[in-house]
Amino acid sequence: MGTGNDNNKPKMAGKQSIIFQNPPFIIEASSIAGKKEGEGPLGSMFDLVHEDPMVGKNNWEEAESELMKQAVDKVLQKAGLQNSDIRYLFGGDLLGQLIATSFGIAQTGIATFGIYGACSTMGEAMTLGAIMVEGGYADKVIAVTSSHFAGAEKQFRFPLDYGNQRPYSATWTVTGSGAVIISDKDDADRGNDAKVVITGVTTGKLVDYGIKDPMNMGAAMAPAACETIRQNFTDMGVGPDHYDKIITGDLGYVGKNILIDLLRENGYDIANNHMDCGIEVFNKDEQDTHAGGSGCGCSAITFASFIMNQLRSRTLKRVLFVPTGALLSQVSYNEGNTIPCIAHAVIVEAM
Repeated sequence: MGTGNDNNKPKMAGKQSIIFQNPPFIIEASSIAGKKEGEGPLGSMFDLVHEDPMVGKNNWEEAESELMKQAVDKVLQKAGLQNSDIRYLFGGDLLGQLIATSFGIAQTGIATFGIYGACSTMGEAMTLGAIMVEGGYADKVIAVTSSHFAGAEKQFRFPLDYGNQRPYSATWTVTGSGAVIISDKDDADRGNDAKVVITGVTTGKLVDYGIKDPMNMGAAMAPAACETIRQNFTDMGVGPDHYDKIITGDLGYVGKNILIDLLRENGYDIANNHMDCGIEVFNKDEQDTHAGGSGCGCSAITFASFIMNQLRSRTLKRVLFVPTGALLSQVSYNEGNTIPCIAHAVIVEAM
């Protein structure tokens, strides 16, 4: 696949993928995390860890908005840019009507696209941002997402005061926000570090296997991840070994095993190079998160810290980043509907 200019190379690949002729750069990334996330294996890599889950605010929703505001402020600071240097912002979260995003970035003055892909939102935001930059419609965009454990439990499951027991299939919604700046060029002197580019994307489609249990998101989302990864292999004419890592968003331990089995049924074995952000962000034996982490912030803070570090150091040279989302709501759950899911894949390379 590679990078660089090739005007004869088609932009459309297969049925659902795009290859960028002029791959846009990820010039900077930021990660803001909560206390539990900071106590996990990636804690030292986050830009900021909050000990207070309320982040100094009056309620969980305001706290999540503050996390997103800080992620945007931090990524701009690290890049040495101002709000006015960003043409568009693509942002989303799990709360109804995207209120974490709306209130979190309201004062930035940046033209904004609010998007919803549940926990796949970071993949969707990076996809749309990269298309906008590579197409010449923007020079710099921000992709940002957030989630908050208490806010998600309150909206989708049970308020914390209820004290319900969580089954072992349940994942723990990450409290955090991650942001990246996608640019048409990277003039920074990186020294020995690699420059990071987005070379292609595969947009997912809705997959519904009839699962209704909101406490088993891994099982619900794994088929969508399988479909997008399989389509990426087909569209790009590659196999699992093309990527150093295939990184799903928040399948957790339950979903990871299902995904590997489903892809094996399709003739692909990713067991040796698969990684899941929901597994990486928490310590299974010490933090009691059951099946692992989830939420919009899960893949966002993992990508913006650990994965970007691995790409910058060339420990990883090419990854397929596949955030996964369960598209349920309070209304659909209470009406007894199934959980349709989606996954969006972004090809990220060290250049």
